[in-house]
Amino acid sequence: MSVTLSSIAQGVSQVAAQLNQDFYEAVVITVVPGGILYTADLTRQLTFDINMDYISCTHTPGDRNNHSPIVFHNNIDISNRHVILIDDAIESGGTMKRLVNHISEHFTPKSVSVAVLFVKPGRVDIPVKQYFAYEMDNYDLLIGYGMPWENKYRNLPYVAKLKR
Repeated sequence: MSVTLSSIAQGVSQVAAQLNQDFYEAVVITVVPGGILYTADLTRQLTFDINMDYISCTHTPGDRNNHSPIVFHNNIDISNRHVILIDDAIESGGTMKRLVNHISEHFTPKSVSVAVLFVKPGRVDIPVKQYFAYEMDNYDLLIGYGMPWENKYRNLPYVAKLKR
């Protein structure tokens, strides 16, 4: 499996079009470091007003029971505002579900949504609206375009299956 830069661009445009239909303003919160490249490409195509912030929670791909600390600097007041969490992919969904719950429970946003490029099958239920371009039919470990393996390969300009 390999996703070219043009396929990535098409997926980014697809998600941007969906978001542009649903929002007139929002706070975009990037899950760092993985979501940085996707956020940069996605936000340039958004036609509504945005504010930007970031959140992090280290995790291992596929880990459904992540208990790492969540670090959110809350640089922008998100109470009673629409929030869109942006990351490169949802694998098991455990970490994203924790992030959604954290934002929802501690900061009283008007709504929380998730925007990612890839989602994998068998992920846990995340009870918010999700915007994504590609729903995978396998559990391949992906690298490139922000997705690492052992802290390498994030800067590949394409997405590929890790061959181990």
